[in-house]
Amino acid sequence: MAGDPYEEIEEVEKRPFNYAYFKRMIRYALPYRRELGVATFIMVVSSILRLVEPYLVRTIIDLGIVARNLEVVNRAAILWLAFQLIGAAAEYGRIQILNRTGQSILFDLRQELFTHLQWLSLRFYDGRPVGRIMSRVTSDVEAINAMINMGLVTIVSQGVSLIGIIGIMFALNARLALMAFIVVPGMIWIVARLRPLMETAWRNVRRANSNINTNLNESLTGIRVTQAFCREDVNIAKFEELNDAYYRTYMRAIKLEVLFWPLVDVFGMAGTCLVVWTGARMILRGELTIGYIMAFIDYLWRFWEPISAISRVYSRVLSAMASAERIFEYLDTKPEIADAVNAQPLPPIRGEVIFEHVSFRYDDGDDYVLRDINFHVQPGQTIALVGPTGAGKTSIINLLMRFYDPQEGRILIDGHDIRYVQLASLRSQMALVLQDSFLFSGTIAENIRYGRLDATQEDIERVAKMVGVDRFVEHFEDRYEHQVNERGSRLSAGQRQLVCFARALLADPRILILDEATSSVDTQTESMIQEAMQTLLKGRTAFIIAHRLSTIRKADRILVIDQGRIVEQGTHEELLAANGYYAHLYRRQFASWELEAQTHAVNA
Repeated sequence: MAGDPYEEIEEVEKRPFNYAYFKRMIRYALPYRRELGVATFIMVVSSILRLVEPYLVRTIIDLGIVARNLEVVNRAAILWLAFQLIGAAAEYGRIQILNRTGQSILFDLRQELFTHLQWLSLRFYDGRPVGRIMSRVTSDVEAINAMINMGLVTIVSQGVSLIGIIGIMFALNARLALMAFIVVPGMIWIVARLRPLMETAWRNVRRANSNINTNLNESLTGIRVTQAFCREDVNIAKFEELNDAYYRTYMRAIKLEVLFWPLVDVFGMAGTCLVVWTGARMILRGELTIGYIMAFIDYLWRFWEPISAISRVYSRVLSAMASAERIFEYLDTKPEIADAVNAQPLPPIRGEVIFEHVSFRYDDGDDYVLRDINFHVQPGQTIALVGPTGAGKTSIINLLMRFYDPQEGRILIDGHDIRYVQLASLRSQMALVLQDSFLFSGTIAENIRYGRLDATQEDIERVAKMVGVDRFVEHFEDRYEHQVNERGSRLSAGQRQLVCFARALLADPRILILDEATSSVDTQTESMIQEAMQTLLKGRTAFIIAHRLSTIRKADRILVIDQGRIVEQGTHEELLAANGYYAHLYRRQFASWELEAQTHAVNA
């Protein structure tokens, strides 16, 4: 039975306390230990001042109101007001310090993670959803920061409050304290039983809401397809099903919520009733005063505050442990493709490329996608890679760019084994244009300059003119400063591809790689590109994966790849004359293109 397409892969939200993770997380707080120490001190002082308040109530009642001494009332009230002002100022300072410190810790951790991700090999990203990686950089980093920034300070300050309250309650009257704490085991049992159920229920609510968002995004994004295939009723029924699931999970969470807090209040009131009942009898016997009882009850209610706060912090710590496990998994992942210990910079190259007995598979245990690949490319030659989907053409490009290393054999550029040269010096002399013409948010000029930040505006306009970018840029009021938005959404597919061509050409590579790079442009646009490419490819080694006949024909050599092996190689004419695999591909895939070209010529 097929799985629910809207069911998310559930991630562990909590982990048992792990001292190794905790110690590692604390390292991010060490540069800010002074700020955190000040914030903790402020919270401790504030907590101590709050512990004095019930005692002031007792003073006002017993020594002021009952004794009819207005001076005591006035002094106590002024002292109380002073404590409130000091507490407010302390709270303001604490919030300022913790927010500034928290953002600093967040910045450091997020920057370290993002920097590490930039250097990880492509194998790390294979099969990992982008959304999951983004969650590591955003949500998980936030969870760790909350634990470090608020959790540690809260545990210290609330721990001081709890110890102080218990001590004061026993100091006031040990018998009343024991009566009050009779209900504590029951309260702990209720919390231990119901809180996990509540957390699970609210987690189900979040998942149900996420399923609604996923369905809504799909439905609105694909509304044209929906209406074209008359799927409105089916989509409405599916959304109603997800909406109903959210309603049911939300109502279950609310039922647990409304059950939990009244039970907590009942136990709390039970303790208060015991204190009032016992205290009233002691007052009647002259053993206690009304002020003592009022102060004691106040302390009793305050007793639950630090317990609740510490409980929330502990839950946050367990969540942070799960986040830490996921983040440190990423940070501990070493780039598979990195500079060798004694890697040397690759000198300026001519563009000679040799594959010697190269065999490659993406993961251990998988089938080889390339088997015993051998070829020799002279500087300045244009090589076309042809073959069915999955034959291994893109894998050859990935190895040449050293996105991966082969399990067997070696790759030489100008006689240098690329595994033993510095990556930056290798890739800086190469340029890659992919079928997916990816543009970054920003202007057209910024995207063209992406691989060469020192390029001038004249440089940008020069290469733009060579590939025809200037022909559509002139229609924009802001020309090269035109914003393309995320992934170049404000440009057509052909325009995006032309910008990618300009970006590659501006880098002035010695080896140029085009992976289906002309698939997104029409025939007329491709003809314009081909004219510029003839000049631009001179003196450069080029590898081209393409199904367009014009590009294939003009290649110096064509390598025909099938099932990971080179089955044929030669020029276009030689391979057609051989009447082998390439000729079969040509007749099947390219004959229609010739017919289209002939029709276009007749119409012209």
